[in-house]
Amino acid sequence: MTDLFVRKLSGLDRLNDEEVRILRGLTPQARSVDARADVIVQGSRPTSSTLLLEGLTGRYRILTDGRRQITSIDVPGDFVDLHSFPLKTMDHGVIALSACRVATAPHAELARITETQPHLTRLLWLTTLIDAAIHREWLVALGRMSALERMGHLFCELYMRLNAVGLADAQTHSFALPVTQSDVGDMLGITNVHVNRTLQDMRRRNLVTWRGATVSIPDWDGLVEVARFDASYLHQEREPR
Repeated sequence: MTDLFVRKLSGLDRLNDEEVRILRGLTPQARSVDARADVIVQGSRPTSSTLLLEGLTGRYRILTDGRRQITSIDVPGDFVDLHSFPLKTMDHGVIALSACRVATAPHAELARITETQPHLTRLLWLTTLIDAAIHREWLVALGRMSALERMGHLFCELYMRLNAVGLADAQTHSFALPVTQSDVGDMLGITNVHVNRTLQDMRRRNLVTWRGATVSIPDWDGLVEVARFDASYLHQEREPR
């Protein structure tokens, strides 16, 4: 169940056999979560951290008037709330944007890793630092980019992250995005109408097509240029940590 997570960490640094064994024993049970259901509830105090195996989840906050902002997306191979281990109380919720499969790692087991496996501890810490880097990039996009740039940036990021765990087609730059246009609007801070107009603009420019649940990027270089996308914030280089 942890194969995608092992693949993700292996892309950041070399894992030895003992570390792989520990990771594969970390999440012994899995469960299904329906689309639109909460994976983690804001204000809760989890005793385990949740690893996403299938589907997409979104971290979100809801304002008192009901408006929602999705602050980041998690893809398979991501821990959606690894930070709940040291923070204890969740200051935001995590929702299943599609039907999902998740597994849980007890905080007691994560504590043992921090006490006995310094290299693995650094890699787990690194994943939370990359989460923070993604949040910063989304903040810049929301504050300074046009809707076209924001949407292009989102598609570039998702392709890169899914490709890193073998869930994108590198030949066509395509990937599964089983979410609604309303979800995308909540990610980008724009209305459904604006989402639709921006998608039409992208299609006219031959930058992106979104048919059913599949996004394809026929002009990767063109989209990178339009979105001002620099993948360095994803820190996908493999080097000693």
